[in-house]
Amino acid sequence: MDEVFKALADPSRRRLLDSLNARNGQTLRELCSGLEMTRQSVSKHLAVLEGVDLVTTVWRGREKLHYLNAMPINAIADRWINQYDRRRAGALVDLKTALEDSRVSDFVYTTYIHTTAERLWQALTEPAFTQRYWGIALESDWKVGSTVTWRMNGATIEDPEQVVLESDPPRRLAYTWHSFTPEFAEAMEQDAEGVARVAEERRSRVTFDIEPRGGMVKLTVVHGGFEPGSEVRKSIGEGWPELLSSLKTLLETGEPLPA
Repeated sequence: MDEVFKALADPSRRRLLDSLNARNGQTLRELCSGLEMTRQSVSKHLAVLEGVDLVTTVWRGREKLHYLNAMPINAIADRWINQYDRRRAGALVDLKTALEDSRVSDFVYTTYIHTTAERLWQALTEPAFTQRYWGIALESDWKVGSTVTWRMNGATIEDPEQVVLESDPPRRLAYTWHSFTPEFAEAMEQDAEGVARVAEERRSRVTFDIEPRGGMVKLTVVHGGFEPGSEVRKSIGEGWPELLSSLKTLLETGEPLPA
């Protein structure tokens, strides 16, 4: 983690992170326009931040979008924050808090898994796999426009708006998030009134980008499309890191994290 601290020590790089924290998913041109730095300087600083996974990139057509990656910040704060005094760790704490804040539009998480792209695609799309690390069976033919059925704790969540948005095996998958129904509230033992309020929010979407890296695979998850102050955004910000850690553990060891 020394490299992460070195990257955060530079004020120009912190300004770039601040810019992405204010509005995630910016192009290089957009980042340059909001900062008093040359394009070359911004590119160099972004390369350093990408090198330590503080920033991750996703191609959307011809545009390369830059996102804050929550993984290294969460790892440092959760494991080592108590080893440093509050004054020195203040900036890191503030950034971690901002990444978890429901007002941030998109949740972005990048992890590296010792597996193949094909095996990871299976883990994301086959019910037997998703049941093991997620506790949920996702059922679909995974063609664009097809519905995705969620089965959990004896409940079935089906909705014509739960659909596959993009499917390019084994490189990219995107679908709309599930509906929040009374059956979901009962299966997850959640307050029915609270779930009913969440159901009024606009539907979000999740995208999985899979990129082979030698003997590893880079997985970037982008979950976005939230309303300001979204309760769904708050809940997934807490859930995705644990879920993706369990997925990684399953693919690398054969067993998911303990429930």
